[in-house]
Amino acid sequence: MKHNNMLAMILAGGRGSRLHELTNKVAKPAVSYGGKYKIVDFPLSNCANSGIDVVGVLTQYESIQLNSYVAAGRRWGLDAKESGVYVLPPREKADADLNVYRGTADAISQNIDFVDTFSPEYLLILSGDHIYKMNYAKMLEYHKNCGADATIAVIEVPMKEASRFGIMNTDETGRIVEFEEKPEKPKSNLASMGIYIFDWKLLRRMLTADMKDPNSSHDFGKDIIPALIADGKNVFAFKFKGYWKDVGTVDSLWEANMDLLDKNNELDLNDASWKIYTEDATTLPQYIGPDAEIDKAFINQGCMIEGAVKNSVLFTGAKVGPGAKIIDSVLMNGVEVEEGAVVQRALVADGVRIGRGAVVGSPDSEHIELVAKRVKGVE
Repeated sequence: MKHNNMLAMILAGGRGSRLHELTNKVAKPAVSYGGKYKIVDFPLSNCANSGIDVVGVLTQYESIQLNSYVAAGRRWGLDAKESGVYVLPPREKADADLNVYRGTADAISQNIDFVDTFSPEYLLILSGDHIYKMNYAKMLEYHKNCGADATIAVIEVPMKEASRFGIMNTDETGRIVEFEEKPEKPKSNLASMGIYIFDWKLLRRMLTADMKDPNSSHDFGKDIIPALIADGKNVFAFKFKGYWKDVGTVDSLWEANMDLLDKNNELDLNDASWKIYTEDATTLPQYIGPDAEIDKAFINQGCMIEGAVKNSVLFTGAKVGPGAKIIDSVLMNGVEVEEGAVVQRALVADGVRIGRGAVVGSPDSEHIELVAKRVKGVE
């Protein structure tokens, strides 16, 4: 079932500075997850599975790798004649020497002509850096049934965490009466997931006005959505039930990987009815040595394990030497842990080598240790 009347735009331009060295050279949506995926695989696969066949991906920082990855739309079945994934970098200079989007709404404003080419009835706007599975066709159905001008996907968060999010206050019909960006004293626990459906004609008019407003931050959360609510437009909250993770910090990226070890994990990457498509890595199968000890682990192809792995996630091609111990940790692609080394409560970045006998991380640390460069061992 194709939704030619709805076009999707994925905002994939975040700098991802809280992921520190992981995003020095790659855009946040291109960061690896779960062994063989990239974060951007999730919104793209959701689009393909929801019958949306035209997707614009808006990129900016460190986007070379992301652009070439996304441009191969066939991975997600989005390369037929009538469909495709389009990479859209910023065109206007926001300041003297940088082409960047000034805000989430500006990213769409700069691409109005792209959207107009397809003359959609509805525009779906997505964040490129969340891990979740969602049927956008169901959200569109809800949007139409409510007679909404705009629909915002929300998820219930613990009340004590609500002040970290954009919070929607709704009436009993689900209509949003107030949108509060990171309120100190939240009145509800309905957090915006950064997933919006707009009637395109209405949004187009609002973006055109917003571009001319010198006092605007050109942002959906700060400007466009509050203006719609203030104008008395029908803005509705679509309640999402299921797994959703914003992987903006080292701790949350580690947690999202660790969630894969939970047999009750709602994400279920093996679900054949809602596949998450990704690049197929051509590597050898995993090798588990005769003296290896494995207790609750998620191990991808190409891994070689001769030591002990406990409650950990190993991405493609990770190597664990004899006598080495990996505990409560995530080893990203191609990590090498040499003989006798110990890695605990850590996230080790792509290609890092941890030398013989080295000790990284600590079992009782409050935060997860990010290891992004070579650790020398005992010479």
